[in-house]
Amino acid sequence: MPEHMKLEYFIPHEKQGEYLTLPFQMPDNTAEFSLSYSYPTHQEITAAVKGGRFTSSKRVNIIDLGLVGPDGEQVGASGSDKSKLTINANTATPGYTPCPLTPGEWKILVGAYQVAPEGVTVIYELTFTPKQRKLLLGDLHTHTIASDGVLSLLELAGHAQRHGLAFLGITDHNQAADPALLKNVPEITLIPGIEWTHYNGHAGFLGVGQAYDGPFFTRSFEQVQARFRSARERGALIIIDHPCDEQCGFQFDLSHLPFDCLEIWNGPMRESNFRAVALWQSLLVSGRKIPAVGGSDYHRDKLFQILGGPSMGVYAMSSAVEDILSAVCDGHCFITFSPQGPTIALEAGGGIMGDMVPWQAGSKLKIQAEGLQPGDTLHVITKEESINLFQAPAEGRVELAYPVSSPGFVRVEIHRTFLPGVPPLPALISNPMYFS
Repeated sequence: MPEHMKLEYFIPHEKQGEYLTLPFQMPDNTAEFSLSYSYPTHQEITAAVKGGRFTSSKRVNIIDLGLVGPDGEQVGASGSDKSKLTINANTATPGYTPCPLTPGEWKILVGAYQVAPEGVTVIYELTFTPKQRKLLLGDLHTHTIASDGVLSLLELAGHAQRHGLAFLGITDHNQAADPALLKNVPEITLIPGIEWTHYNGHAGFLGVGQAYDGPFFTRSFEQVQARFRSARERGALIIIDHPCDEQCGFQFDLSHLPFDCLEIWNGPMRESNFRAVALWQSLLVSGRKIPAVGGSDYHRDKLFQILGGPSMGVYAMSSAVEDILSAVCDGHCFITFSPQGPTIALEAGGGIMGDMVPWQAGSKLKIQAEGLQPGDTLHVITKEESINLFQAPAEGRVELAYPVSSPGFVRVEIHRTFLPGVPPLPALISNPMYFS
């Protein structure tokens, strides 16, 4: 539930013409902040006139509004034009900048432009809406005209919104996306990134404006390692892109590079993606806890390739960049073939998809899948087995309980026959639940 706070601030006439600040604490895990303020603006004087009375109205108070973040930077200012404002990571009242609502001391800017001789009391009402896990659909691997895409950043963002996407990773080849430019696009989260592109492999560095210093190219594996170490030290989410692609697979030794995720589904499902899924499965079987991701690798619309094909379904605490990437890094996500594809949720022992929970005799995994089509099959995959758990008889959703017989991992795939005569293909691949 939102938390409310009311502040009363008295401004004496002597402070007229000054800029004052009123501090307040932004709570942890705030998704959206709203502020409204009010004060008596006019003084009314009633006088008798022939046949009645006349009431004059005189402006006696003008109090300007602004907001300063915990770093001392201006978040916005609106003079006395607006009586309320709202800010979250993606949108803000005009005159204010969308930004993460970092906990700590913020300040209301109080502009005492005009103050009545007796002073004025301003009432500020603050509302803090807490973060709450929600499902967001997006694409972590896209290109613009900054490299070899055909759409500008704004065109790509508009295209994504029309496809029903909530976020995009901007990953141009060897061209870092400027976070300042990405913040200027409302209603969608644009994640700064770069696709580090080398003759021997590609990797996505997401969430930072500059993942490394100097040019992208390297002449030794030690220099490759230095690029990856720099990205890790600067807080980037590191994704190994299309590791098994025939033309640009990843040929460097993964055991000697830091990375967070493996892109197992790149563009339309094809043989190289099946090999990437098998690679990921082998890493899971070996005991590695590596989240799988997918991305369209979008450059332009063409047959079988669209923006958001595939999409990431991410269970994030908010639409802020850091919350989306944190959820991806934790494996709180799945891959679905399009923004209109099926969705899934896994729960066990108080955890969700991507979490490690204790195993005990009688442990069960709760599976909830939506957006199923007739004939869709739901497969459960562990270290020991791959079984067809359910086939949808009609369009709809399903809730299932899968008994977990031993510690390890459990993940889910949904397969679909997309065209008559074509074998079923994955329509969704989940990240695992882990049982210790």
